[in-house]
Amino acid sequence: MKQLIFFLFLSCGSLIAQKSDQQINWLSWEELEEALTENPKKTLVFFHADWCAYCKKIDRVVFTKPEVIAKVNRDFYAVRMNAETTDTITFDGKVFTNPLAKTQRNAVHQLAALLGSREDQDFSLPVTLIFDKQFKVKRRIFEYYTSKELLKYLNQ
Repeated sequence: MKQLIFFLFLSCGSLIAQKSDQQINWLSWEELEEALTENPKKTLVFFHADWCAYCKKIDRVVFTKPEVIAKVNRDFYAVRMNAETTDTITFDGKVFTNPLAKTQRNAVHQLAALLGSREDQDFSLPVTLIFDKQFKVKRRIFEYYTSKELLKYLNQ
């Protein structure tokens, strides 16, 4: 009986270890800047917030698909950022903050607002950006998408 329990314990541990390896390799902005300098590559940026139901669904349903994980990890750098973070972020020689966070509910970080805003509209989530190797925006996605749709965008 002890051997059976030990075997089950090892099996479950190995499944958990395999599962944790199957995720997108998210980078910070600082890590992205360094990586782009060393080896230019396409980039995927995903802006989310804790209250955003569609953001959570993308995280849970789209970013967990093995084919999406494989494509992103192989061909892209990926950054996942809470659009309401109060962190100070330095990127491309500029410092970005969220100065309204102390006085305004759901205040959008300057970097998220700069990259993820639409013309003539307030910032709204979810926002996914796809950049080329020169870090120029190729596509902006301002809605929920399926894994199949995301793969189509990533392959363009």
